[in-house]
Amino acid sequence: MRKIKIFFKRLLMFLLILAVFMFANNTSMFTKERDQKPLLLAHRGLAQTFHMEGITGNTCTAERIYEPEHPFIENTIPSMEAAFEAGADVVELDIQPTKDGQFAVFHDWTLECRTDGQGVTREHTMAELKQLDIGYGYTADNGKTYPFRGKGIGLMPTLDEVMQHFPEGNFLIHIKSNDPKEGKQLAEFLSKFPESRLKNITVYGGDEPIAALQEKMPGMRVMSKATMKSCLLPYIAAGWTGYMPNSCEKKQIHIPEAYAKWMWGWPNKFLNRMDDADTKVIVVAGDGSWSEGFDSPEDLGRLPESFSGGIWTNRIDLIAPVHKNK
Repeated sequence: MRKIKIFFKRLLMFLLILAVFMFANNTSMFTKERDQKPLLLAHRGLAQTFHMEGITGNTCTAERIYEPEHPFIENTIPSMEAAFEAGADVVELDIQPTKDGQFAVFHDWTLECRTDGQGVTREHTMAELKQLDIGYGYTADNGKTYPFRGKGIGLMPTLDEVMQHFPEGNFLIHIKSNDPKEGKQLAEFLSKFPESRLKNITVYGGDEPIAALQEKMPGMRVMSKATMKSCLLPYIAAGWTGYMPNSCEKKQIHIPEAYAKWMWGWPNKFLNRMDDADTKVIVVAGDGSWSEGFDSPEDLGRLPESFSGGIWTNRIDLIAPVHKNK
């Protein structure tokens, strides 16, 4: 009986010491202050936003926008210019391959939702896509009015045009499929740029195209579900010890707001560990299902005080001034 008591006392002492170690090793209380400002990521440039109620993968979001507060259409050079001018550090954009071997900067798999065209986007040449009105389908009042109709003709840019227009711009390029051929095609496109330019480019998308791109360009910063899992699962399992998996090095990870607090060392110690691994951390709003962003000053109040990681937003015009005035 005495031996059992001694055993449990020792076990209790061990668990207590372990708990103290885990707390001390992961609390931000004893972490050096982070004096940098948050990295602001503008989703699709400065875009029209929309309500999320009942949204599915087949929802035409152009048909449910809020009453426009600015004149810009997503994924266009004017919207990217506006985003950078407003204070964006990074602009996210979507790409679709074209029938003639280029990349169109456009979100949708098909054309009917946003444009006056029809059919699958990638089954058209870039010249054909240039003829479309990409503002055609946007409405805030169930089709009574179309505030951008006639204003988006010729505004769908190529990826090459974007890169030429913003020779130093920091971009997050989104491959919209899981086709490895697109990863290879994008690698061929990006390989013509010097390393100094590629430092400001990150690519994310399906597991297969990202793996194909990384095979050809192993130094490229990338993100996919597979790269996220290879980094975060080992970190969640052993990060309380301070262990950082090699798979976390030089990546980008997007942490949904709902799960961020479960990351060991959140926020500052976690961010410092990822900084040491040369990995960028972006926080997205909600549970990460629908590219929700921190789109109002009130939304920012849900982040830890003095948060200095990356922030995903659809309204850089509203979010950037908050940080400029700090």
